[in-house]
Amino acid sequence: MTLHNLFYVFLITLVPWIELRASIPVGISMGLPWQLVFITAVATNAVLGPLVYFGLDKLLPFARKIDFVDYIYNRIIKKTQRKAFPYVEKYGLLGIALFVAIPLPGSGSWSGALAAYLLGLSHRKFAIANLLGVLIAGAIVTALSLGVIRFL
Repeated sequence: MTLHNLFYVFLITLVPWIELRASIPVGISMGLPWQLVFITAVATNAVLGPLVYFGLDKLLPFARKIDFVDYIYNRIIKKTQRKAFPYVEKYGLLGIALFVAIPLPGSGSWSGALAAYLLGLSHRKFAIANLLGVLIAGAIVTALSLGVIRFL
């Protein structure tokens, strides 16, 4: 049963804009060992970010030829740039890491990849910033989840 539940943690981590912010509390609430939940969610999210960045780089130019996709893309661009740019402007590469690390819906690897892509950050620099941000977010969410569960 543990493997089945761990697979849920993996799948939830893949969901845009909630990622490990949801998968860690869900995994811990299912009774899985927090260490296993943390490793699964962080590893999944750490790999997810660079894959999303790579996908944006390779597929977006073709997809934007569709009017509806271009419209959605432009709306997401404005929101992501507005949210991420202050961090990057102030903190540079660490800014992307902080943007990824903020444990709130709407930030994370998906948004971080989009922000890095839009701001012209290299794939390698984003991968490093993403890993750092995911580790920070994972630690925060795990600590909060364990605290809330113990409180209840």
